[in-house]
Amino acid sequence: MQSADIAKAILAEAETRRNGRSPFLLAIDGRCAAGKTTLAAQLARLSGCTVVPMDHFFLRPEQRTEERFAEPGGNVDRERFLDEVLLPLRAGKPFSYRPFDCHTLSLAAPISVPPAALYVIEGSYSCHPALREHYGLTVFLDVSPEEQLRRIRIRNGPEGARRFAERWIPLEERYFAVFDVRGHCTLRYPSE
Repeated sequence: MQSADIAKAILAEAETRRNGRSPFLLAIDGRCAAGKTTLAAQLARLSGCTVVPMDHFFLRPEQRTEERFAEPGGNVDRERFLDEVLLPLRAGKPFSYRPFDCHTLSLAAPISVPPAALYVIEGSYSCHPALREHYGLTVFLDVSPEEQLRRIRIRNGPEGARRFAERWIPLEERYFAVFDVRGHCTLRYPSE
């Protein structure tokens, strides 16, 4: 199934589940390089939804402890995401948040998030058990390990692919397995 077809199917399902609720929150989780960002961009083009990337909530340096990385799904700042994004969204309040900047390892200038009828939370760890109750619809994107590494090599180069294979992919896989993230998602798609 092509990305545009998946996006249309997701929007149709979101409209069915929405029942007049505004805002409606949809989360896209899945393996790195499965196409989550591409799908979120496609949803934004088709619907005008607002996308909030989970990549903006990487751990700050002081949070990067052995204990935190030992937690399944611990390598994202889900507490800050909950406080700064999900709780204000659920309350229907305007909000802003400070994205994490991977180059400076600090929080960047605040991003004001405009009101919308549909918000898409895109990225790995978006369906963590501490967060998933806030969504009206959850989507899991899958990709084969071979295709995943091929895409990461293209996107991040050989050294980046090695780091992903040694560090980030095992952390993701542990999170997926411990919390059965795929099984808890409403919709599941293999990527193209």
